[in-house]
Amino acid sequence: MDKTHLLSDQDEPKYDHPALANTATGQWKGSGLEATAPPPEEIPAVPGYENLGPGYHDVPPPPVGFQHPQPPAASPNRQWDIPAISEDLAREAFVEYASSSCCYSKKPPKEMVLTDLQALNTYRYRLETFTETRSTEWASEPYNGQLVDGMNGVAPGPWDITVSVPALFQDSETGVRIPHTASIKGCHSCLNLGKSACNRCVTSGRIQCERCNGLGFNTDQQRCNRCQGVGRVKCRDCSGVGSTPCNTCQGRGQLLCYIKLKIKWTNNIYVQVMDKRSGFPVDLLEFATGEVLLADMNALVYPVVSFPDESVNTASRKAIQEHQAQFSTSCRVLQQRQTIELIPVTRVHYAWKEKTHIFFVYGAEHNVFTKEYPAKCCCTIS
Repeated sequence: MDKTHLLSDQDEPKYDHPALANTATGQWKGSGLEATAPPPEEIPAVPGYENLGPGYHDVPPPPVGFQHPQPPAASPNRQWDIPAISEDLAREAFVEYASSSCCYSKKPPKEMVLTDLQALNTYRYRLETFTETRSTEWASEPYNGQLVDGMNGVAPGPWDITVSVPALFQDSETGVRIPHTASIKGCHSCLNLGKSACNRCVTSGRIQCERCNGLGFNTDQQRCNRCQGVGRVKCRDCSGVGSTPCNTCQGRGQLLCYIKLKIKWTNNIYVQVMDKRSGFPVDLLEFATGEVLLADMNALVYPVVSFPDESVNTASRKAIQEHQAQFSTSCRVLQQRQTIELIPVTRVHYAWKEKTHIFFVYGAEHNVFTKEYPAKCCCTIS
Protein backbone atom coordinates (compact mmCIF):
# COMPACT_ATOMS: atom_id res chain seq x y z
CA MET A 1 0.00 0.00 0.00
CA ASP A 2 1.29 3.45 -0.90
CA LYS A 3 1.05 5.72 2.10
CA THR A 4 2.04 9.32 1.46
CA HIS A 5 1.94 12.28 3.82
CA LEU A 6 2.58 15.75 2.40
CA LEU A 7 2.49 18.38 5.14
CA SER A 8 0.44 21.46 4.08
CA ASP A 9 0.85 25.03 5.26
CA GLN A 10 -1.14 25.85 8.31
CA ASP A 11 -3.42 28.78 8.66
CA GLU A 12 -1.71 32.06 9.22
CA PRO A 13 -1.37 32.86 12.93
CA LYS A 14 -2.50 36.14 14.40
CA TYR A 15 0.33 38.49 15.34
CA ASP A 16 0.78 41.39 17.73
CA HIS A 17 3.22 44.19 16.82
CA PRO A 18 5.06 43.06 13.67
CA ALA A 19 8.16 45.13 14.43
CA LEU A 20 8.94 43.23 17.61
CA ALA A 21 9.81 39.85 16.15
CA ASN A 22 11.34 37.05 18.18
CA THR A 23 13.44 35.09 15.70
CA ALA A 24 13.87 32.17 18.05
CA THR A 25 10.18 31.31 18.23
CA GLY A 26 8.81 33.13 15.21
CA GLN A 27 6.25 34.94 17.38
CA TRP A 28 5.39 38.61 17.03
CA LYS A 29 5.46 40.17 20.47
CA GLY A 30 3.98 43.45 21.58
CA SER A 31 2.02 45.13 24.32
CA GLY A 32 -1.07 46.08 22.38
CA LEU A 33 -3.17 45.48 19.32
CA GLU A 34 -1.56 45.37 15.92
CA ALA A 35 -2.22 48.43 13.82
CA THR A 36 -3.62 47.95 10.36
CA ALA A 37 -1.94 49.08 7.17
CA PRO A 38 -3.13 52.44 5.76
CA PRO A 39 -5.39 52.52 2.70
CA PRO A 40 -3.52 51.79 -0.56
CA GLU A 41 -3.72 55.41 -1.74
CA GLU A 42 -1.86 56.53 1.39
CA ILE A 43 0.96 53.99 1.11
CA PRO A 44 4.23 55.57 -0.09
CA ALA A 45 6.08 54.10 -3.05
CA VAL A 46 9.31 52.27 -2.21
CA PRO A 47 11.72 51.45 -5.06
CA GLY A 48 11.53 47.73 -5.76
CA TYR A 49 8.19 47.39 -3.95
CA GLU A 50 5.98 49.67 -6.07
CA ASN A 51 3.33 47.01 -6.72
CA LEU A 52 3.03 45.87 -3.12
CA GLY A 53 -0.51 46.19 -1.76
CA PRO A 54 -1.94 45.69 1.74
CA GLY A 55 -2.06 41.86 1.50
CA TYR A 56 0.76 39.34 1.60
CA HIS A 57 2.70 38.87 -1.64
CA ASP A 58 4.72 35.72 -2.07
CA VAL A 59 8.27 36.30 -3.24
CA PRO A 60 9.66 33.86 -5.86
CA PRO A 61 12.79 32.02 -4.76
CA PRO A 62 16.10 33.53 -5.86
CA PRO A 63 17.43 32.17 -9.16
CA VAL A 64 20.13 29.61 -8.51
CA GLY A 65 21.78 27.12 -10.79
CA PHE A 66 20.34 23.66 -10.25
CA GLN A 67 22.98 21.25 -9.08
CA HIS A 68 22.40 17.59 -9.82
CA PRO A 69 23.00 15.54 -6.69
CA GLN A 70 25.64 12.87 -6.87
CA PRO A 71 24.76 9.23 -6.18
CA PRO A 72 25.82 8.06 -2.73
CA ALA A 73 28.68 5.67 -2.29
CA ALA A 74 27.71 2.03 -2.52
CA SER A 75 26.50 0.64 0.79
CA PRO A 76 28.56 -2.22 2.23
CA ASN A 77 27.05 -5.68 2.05
CA ARG A 78 24.99 -6.40 5.12
CA GLN A 79 22.05 -8.42 6.35
CA TRP A 80 18.92 -6.41 5.62
CA ASP A 81 16.46 -8.71 7.38
CA ILE A 82 15.77 -9.27 11.05
CA PRO A 83 14.82 -12.82 12.03
CA ALA A 84 11.49 -13.56 13.66
CA ILE A 85 11.31 -12.97 17.40
CA SER A 86 11.76 -15.88 19.78
CA GLU A 87 8.87 -17.88 21.17
CA ASP A 88 9.55 -16.55 24.67
CA LEU A 89 9.39 -12.95 23.46
CA ALA A 90 6.21 -13.61 21.49
CA ARG A 91 4.54 -15.17 24.54
CA GLU A 92 5.69 -12.33 26.79
CA ALA A 93 4.31 -9.70 24.39
CA PHE A 94 0.97 -11.52 24.17
CA VAL A 95 0.71 -11.78 27.96
CA GLU A 96 1.27 -8.03 28.28
CA TYR A 97 -1.32 -7.40 25.56
CA ALA A 98 -3.91 -9.54 27.38
CA SER A 99 -3.22 -7.65 30.59
CA SER A 100 -4.03 -4.34 28.91
CA SER A 101 -7.79 -5.04 29.01
CA CYS A 102 -9.94 -6.24 31.87
CA CYS A 103 -12.16 -8.00 29.31
CA TYR A 104 -9.40 -10.28 28.05
CA SER A 105 -8.95 -13.67 29.66
CA LYS A 106 -5.38 -14.43 30.72
CA LYS A 107 -5.68 -18.08 29.74
CA PRO A 108 -4.84 -17.94 25.99
CA PRO A 109 -1.29 -16.51 26.44
CA LYS A 110 -0.56 -19.04 29.18
CA GLU A 111 -2.11 -22.13 27.59
CA MET A 112 -1.48 -21.52 23.88
CA VAL A 113 0.81 -23.69 21.80
CA LEU A 114 2.93 -21.72 19.32
CA THR A 115 2.96 -23.42 15.93
CA ASP A 116 4.74 -20.97 13.62
CA LEU A 117 6.55 -17.61 13.70
CA GLN A 118 7.09 -15.79 10.40
CA ALA A 119 9.23 -12.67 9.92
CA LEU A 120 7.40 -10.10 7.79
CA ASN A 121 9.80 -7.23 8.25
CA THR A 122 8.55 -4.06 6.60
CA TYR A 123 10.50 -1.16 5.08
CA ARG A 124 9.55 2.46 5.65
CA TYR A 125 10.96 5.10 3.31
CA ARG A 126 10.88 8.78 4.33
CA LEU A 127 11.93 11.91 2.43
CA GLU A 128 12.08 15.28 4.15
CA THR A 129 12.53 18.49 2.14
CA PHE A 130 13.22 21.56 4.27
CA THR A 131 12.11 24.72 2.44
CA GLU A 132 12.06 28.46 2.99
CA THR A 133 9.45 30.86 1.62
CA ARG A 134 9.32 34.63 1.91
CA SER A 135 6.48 37.10 1.55
CA THR A 136 6.07 40.86 2.02
CA GLU A 137 3.27 43.11 3.19
CA TRP A 138 2.70 46.70 4.17
CA ALA A 139 2.21 46.98 7.92
CA SER A 140 2.09 49.69 10.55
CA GLU A 141 2.32 50.22 14.29
CA PRO A 142 1.70 53.20 16.62
CA TYR A 143 4.47 55.76 16.27
CA ASN A 144 6.28 56.21 19.59
CA GLY A 145 9.47 57.86 18.37
CA GLN A 146 10.94 54.83 16.60
CA LEU A 147 13.67 55.23 13.99
CA VAL A 148 12.35 56.38 10.61
CA ASP A 149 14.83 55.23 7.96
CA GLY A 150 12.80 55.56 4.77
CA MET A 151 15.02 58.26 3.23
CA ASN A 152 18.38 56.99 4.49
CA GLY A 153 19.12 54.37 1.87
CA VAL A 154 17.83 51.90 -0.67
CA ALA A 155 15.56 49.15 0.59
CA PRO A 156 17.15 45.70 0.13
CA GLY A 157 15.32 42.99 -1.79
CA PRO A 158 13.43 40.29 0.11
CA TRP A 159 16.18 37.71 -0.46
CA ASP A 160 18.99 40.20 0.28
CA ILE A 161 18.10 40.28 3.98
CA THR A 162 20.09 37.82 6.08
CA VAL A 163 17.99 35.81 8.51
CA SER A 164 19.37 33.01 10.67
CA VAL A 165 17.98 29.63 9.71
CA PRO A 166 16.45 27.76 12.68
CA ALA A 167 16.96 24.08 13.45
CA LEU A 168 16.79 22.00 10.29
CA PHE A 169 13.66 19.95 9.51
CA GLN A 170 11.51 21.83 12.03
CA ASP A 171 8.62 24.12 11.08
CA SER A 172 9.20 27.71 12.12
CA GLU A 173 8.51 31.27 11.07
CA THR A 174 9.59 34.79 11.90
CA GLY A 175 9.29 38.31 10.59
CA VAL A 176 11.45 41.41 10.26
CA ARG A 177 11.02 45.02 9.21
CA ILE A 178 12.68 45.70 5.86
CA PRO A 179 15.23 48.52 6.29
CA HIS A 180 14.69 51.87 4.55
CA THR A 181 10.94 51.39 4.10
CA ALA A 182 9.63 53.25 7.18
CA SER A 183 7.68 56.50 7.11
CA ILE A 184 5.26 58.36 9.41
CA LYS A 185 1.61 58.73 8.43
CA GLY A 186 -1.41 60.13 10.21
CA CYS A 187 -3.70 57.48 11.60
CA HIS A 188 -6.42 56.70 9.07
CA SER A 189 -8.72 55.19 11.70
CA CYS A 190 -9.11 58.29 13.88
CA LEU A 191 -8.10 60.99 11.36
CA ASN A 192 -4.98 61.84 13.39
CA LEU A 193 -7.02 62.63 16.54
CA GLY A 194 -5.73 59.72 18.60
CA LYS A 195 -9.21 58.97 19.90
CA SER A 196 -12.46 57.42 18.74
CA ALA A 197 -16.07 57.98 19.74
CA CYS A 198 -17.12 55.79 22.66
CA ASN A 199 -19.45 53.09 21.38
CA ARG A 200 -21.12 52.57 24.74
CA CYS A 201 -22.31 56.12 25.43
CA VAL A 202 -22.15 57.44 21.83
CA THR A 203 -19.92 60.41 22.84
CA SER A 204 -22.31 61.63 25.57
CA GLY A 205 -20.20 60.40 28.46
CA ARG A 206 -23.33 59.19 30.29
CA ILE A 207 -25.27 55.92 30.18
CA GLN A 208 -28.53 54.69 31.63
CA CYS A 209 -28.37 53.72 35.28
CA GLU A 210 -28.53 49.93 35.50
CA ARG A 211 -29.82 49.91 39.07
CA CYS A 212 -33.03 51.83 38.38
CA ASN A 213 -33.19 51.26 34.61
CA GLY A 214 -33.07 55.00 34.02
CA LEU A 215 -36.18 55.78 36.12
CA GLY A 216 -34.33 57.65 38.86
CA PHE A 217 -36.11 55.78 41.67
CA ASN A 218 -36.30 52.21 42.93
CA THR A 219 -39.27 49.89 43.46
CA ASP A 220 -40.10 51.64 46.75
CA GLN A 221 -40.36 54.93 44.90
CA GLN A 222 -37.22 56.09 46.69
CA ARG A 223 -34.60 58.11 44.87
CA CYS A 224 -31.91 55.89 43.34
CA ASN A 225 -28.72 56.20 45.36
CA ARG A 226 -26.54 55.33 42.40
CA CYS A 227 -27.68 58.00 39.96
CA GLN A 228 -29.12 60.38 42.58
CA GLY A 229 -32.46 60.37 40.81
CA VAL A 230 -31.08 61.50 37.47
CA GLY A 231 -31.41 58.11 35.75
CA ARG A 232 -27.99 58.32 34.10
CA VAL A 233 -24.46 57.68 35.34
CA LYS A 234 -20.91 58.21 34.08
CA CYS A 235 -19.87 55.83 31.28
CA ARG A 236 -17.39 53.25 32.54
CA ASP A 237 -15.74 52.68 29.16
CA CYS A 238 -14.63 56.27 28.58
CA SER A 239 -14.76 57.59 32.17
CA GLY A 240 -17.33 60.17 31.10
CA VAL A 241 -15.29 61.93 28.40
CA GLY A 242 -17.23 60.47 25.45
CA SER A 243 -14.20 59.04 23.62
CA THR A 244 -11.64 56.27 23.97
CA PRO A 245 -8.04 55.96 22.73
CA CYS A 246 -7.88 54.80 19.11
CA ASN A 247 -7.10 51.09 18.90
CA THR A 248 -5.12 51.51 15.69
CA CYS A 249 -2.62 54.14 16.88
CA GLN A 250 -3.16 53.59 20.63
CA GLY A 251 -3.93 57.26 21.11
CA ARG A 252 -0.81 58.56 19.35
CA GLY A 253 -2.51 59.90 16.23
CA GLN A 254 0.40 58.75 14.05
CA LEU A 255 1.54 55.44 12.57
CA LEU A 256 4.94 54.13 11.58
CA CYS A 257 4.38 52.42 8.22
CA TYR A 258 6.90 49.93 6.85
CA ILE A 259 7.20 46.79 4.73
CA LYS A 260 7.20 43.57 6.72
CA LEU A 261 9.12 40.52 5.53
CA LYS A 262 7.72 37.18 6.66
CA ILE A 263 9.95 34.10 6.50
CA LYS A 264 8.50 30.61 6.85
CA TRP A 265 10.41 27.35 7.10
CA THR A 266 8.50 24.14 6.40
CA ASN A 267 9.52 20.51 6.68
CA ASN A 268 7.68 18.74 3.87
CA ILE A 269 7.47 14.99 4.49
CA TYR A 270 6.84 12.05 2.17
CA VAL A 271 6.40 8.63 3.77
CA GLN A 272 5.77 5.28 2.12
CA VAL A 273 5.50 1.90 3.83
CA MET A 274 6.07 -1.21 1.73
CA ASP A 275 3.10 -3.47 2.41
CA LYS A 276 3.80 -7.21 2.49
CA ARG A 277 0.07 -7.99 2.00
CA SER A 278 0.22 -10.01 5.19
CA GLY A 279 -3.08 -8.87 6.64
CA PHE A 280 -1.32 -6.54 9.04
CA PRO A 281 -2.68 -2.93 8.97
CA VAL A 282 0.36 -0.82 8.09
CA ASP A 283 -1.29 2.29 9.53
CA LEU A 284 -0.27 0.96 12.94
CA LEU A 285 3.38 1.41 11.95
CA GLU A 286 3.14 5.20 11.87
CA PHE A 287 4.49 5.53 15.41
CA ALA A 288 6.38 2.23 15.58
CA THR A 289 10.15 2.36 15.94
CA GLY A 290 12.41 0.52 13.52
CA GLU A 291 16.09 0.14 12.70
CA VAL A 292 17.58 2.81 10.44
CA LEU A 293 19.29 1.08 7.53
CA LEU A 294 20.16 4.18 5.51
CA ALA A 295 20.31 7.88 6.35
CA ASP A 296 21.32 10.34 3.63
CA MET A 297 21.28 14.12 4.07
CA ASN A 298 22.43 16.78 1.60
CA ALA A 299 21.32 19.99 -0.07
CA LEU A 300 19.72 17.67 -2.64
CA VAL A 301 19.69 13.91 -2.21
CA TYR A 302 20.05 11.34 -4.97
CA PRO A 303 17.42 8.62 -5.39
CA VAL A 304 18.25 5.28 -3.79
CA VAL A 305 19.17 2.89 -6.59
CA SER A 306 20.85 -0.17 -5.09
CA PHE A 307 18.59 -1.23 -2.22
CA PRO A 308 17.83 -4.99 -2.32
CA ASP A 309 14.05 -4.37 -2.32
CA GLU A 310 13.20 -2.66 -5.61
CA SER A 311 10.01 -1.16 -4.17
CA VAL A 312 12.19 1.02 -1.92
CA ASN A 313 14.20 2.27 -4.91
CA THR A 314 10.94 3.08 -6.70
CA ALA A 315 9.57 4.93 -3.68
CA SER A 316 12.73 7.01 -3.39
CA ARG A 317 12.71 7.93 -7.06
CA LYS A 318 9.02 8.87 -6.94
CA ALA A 319 9.36 10.96 -3.77
CA ILE A 320 12.34 12.96 -5.00
CA GLN A 321 10.67 13.67 -8.35
CA GLU A 322 7.48 14.84 -6.64
CA HIS A 323 9.29 17.13 -4.20
CA GLN A 324 11.46 18.60 -6.95
CA ALA A 325 8.41 19.39 -9.07
CA GLN A 326 6.49 20.81 -6.12
CA PHE A 327 9.12 22.95 -4.40
CA SER A 328 11.92 23.86 -6.83
CA THR A 329 9.99 26.79 -8.36
CA SER A 330 7.86 27.89 -5.40
CA CYS A 331 10.37 28.11 -2.55
CA ARG A 332 14.03 27.70 -1.72
CA VAL A 333 15.12 24.17 -0.83
CA LEU A 334 17.64 24.32 2.00
CA GLN A 335 18.22 20.66 2.83
CA GLN A 336 16.89 17.18 2.12
CA ARG A 337 17.07 14.00 4.14
CA GLN A 338 15.99 10.47 3.24
CA THR A 339 15.93 7.44 5.49
CA ILE A 340 15.08 3.76 5.15
CA GLU A 341 13.90 1.92 8.25
CA LEU A 342 13.34 -1.76 8.80
CA ILE A 343 10.37 -2.26 11.11
CA PRO A 344 10.27 -5.75 12.61
CA VAL A 345 6.93 -7.54 12.16
CA THR A 346 6.39 -11.16 13.19
CA ARG A 347 3.22 -13.13 12.45
CA VAL A 348 2.59 -15.65 15.22
CA HIS A 349 0.40 -18.72 14.68
CA TYR A 350 -0.83 -20.50 17.81
CA ALA A 351 -3.35 -23.14 18.87
CA TRP A 352 -5.71 -22.85 21.82
CA LYS A 353 -8.66 -25.12 22.58
CA GLU A 354 -8.26 -27.00 19.31
CA LYS A 355 -8.49 -23.83 17.22
CA THR A 356 -5.76 -21.91 15.42
CA HIS A 357 -5.32 -18.16 15.82
CA ILE A 358 -2.94 -15.42 14.68
CA PHE A 359 -1.45 -12.29 16.24
CA PHE A 360 1.31 -9.92 15.14
CA VAL A 361 4.21 -8.50 17.15
CA TYR A 362 5.60 -5.33 15.58
CA GLY A 363 8.08 -2.52 16.15
CA ALA A 364 10.99 -2.30 18.53
CA GLU A 365 8.36 -1.76 21.25
CA HIS A 366 6.96 -5.29 20.62
CA ASN A 367 3.41 -4.06 20.26
CA VAL A 368 0.72 -6.65 19.55
CA PHE A 369 -2.13 -6.60 17.06
CA THR A 370 -4.81 -9.24 16.59
CA LYS A 371 -8.08 -9.04 14.73
CA GLU A 372 -9.96 -11.03 17.34
CA TYR A 373 -8.96 -12.10 20.83
CA PRO A 374 -10.08 -15.71 21.47
CA ALA A 375 -11.46 -15.28 25.01
CA LYS A 376 -13.32 -12.21 26.17
CA CYS A 377 -15.67 -11.60 29.05
CA CYS A 378 -18.23 -8.85 29.66
CA CYS A 379 -17.35 -6.92 32.76
CA THR A 380 -18.83 -3.80 34.25
CA ILE A 381 -17.51 -1.41 36.84
CA SER A 382 -20.04 -0.68 39.56
